Amino acid sequence: MAYNVLDIANELLLYAENSEGGEDLMSNMKLQKMLYYQQGFHLAYFDTPLFDEEIEAWTYGPVVLSVYEHYKKYGRTGIAPDRNRAFHFNDKREEALFDEVYKVYGKYSAWGLKDMTHAEAPWRSTPTGDGNVISKEKMKDFFKSRLQR
Repeated sequence: MAYNVLDIANELLLYAENSEGGEDLMSNMKLQKMLYYQQGFHLAYFDTPLFDEEIEAWTYGPVVLSVYEHYKKYGRTGIAPDRNRAFHFNDKREEALFDEVYKVYGKYSAWGLKDMTHAEAPWRSTPTGDGNVISKEKMKDFFKSRLQR
């Protein structure tokens, strides 16, 4: 079952705020890239999307339009999570994968993640611009090659 994308985004913001080393709040740009990695690995591991929204190939990398719109008022500054938003994964394996993806990719800056996504097949093989969707199939195939089972 796919989750609400804003719940997933808020969970990422909570992880950033609570991460070891006291990371600053996550920017919208970094949030977008983290959603891409979370979605990609979820598709590869579970063969289902983490959330239903499409991810578009924008100039600065992958973007979930509804999440971008929701948080664009923050500009380049960090976004404080909504601590009143209740969320729980339905499956402990999903939560474990989410944790692992965050541990691996959460340590990178927004610009570092942008550079990484630009070097990867799903973004490279999709024309850039508003409305140009990176297909879930491309993401699933690419991230399957990255899974370490």
